[in-house]
Amino acid sequence: MAREICLRQLAVRPRTRAELAGALAKRGVSDEVSAEVLDRYDEVGIIDDAAFARAWVASRHSGRGLARRALANELRQRGVDGEVASEALGELDEETEAETARALVERKLRTARGEPDAVFRRLVAMLARKGYPPGVAIRAVKDALAAQSAEAAEFAEQIDADALADAEGELDRDSRPLG
Repeated sequence: MAREICLRQLAVRPRTRAELAGALAKRGVSDEVSAEVLDRYDEVGIIDDAAFARAWVASRHSGRGLARRALANELRQRGVDGEVASEALGELDEETEAETARALVERKLRTARGEPDAVFRRLVAMLARKGYPPGVAIRAVKDALAAQSAEAAEFAEQIDADALADAEGELDRDSRPLG
């Protein structure tokens, strides 16, 4: 029964060991039997958290434009070990992340309407939701606005990306729960 549960789960999409363990526990499979089946699947390569993490990072970064921070959170939610997740995220370097942020901004900017300051805020917020650090988000939006029009370039020229990023970082630290 445990094997069938795992195979049905894996037929839908790749799963982590933790996800399969959760599915087995939900169906009342004992920890002993669960461990035995999962160990065997690990042994023969049916489940491989490292391969899952690498594929997840590549797919979600290129498909949804998610940054390392958002991807790390998703991997954690799926039960991927921190070290395994870090290794997979290490394949996504800062330059690639910045290029993706610029591409996302350029795509959104084509249909963006409104005053440059409102567009700036919306685009920075969009990148923040995707997990981009403030400095990367602000620089990507500033550069894209500067290239868009004379009015937007004038607005972008007034933005001090480093100062804004520092202020955002301080806000992040201030808003964290104590303890």
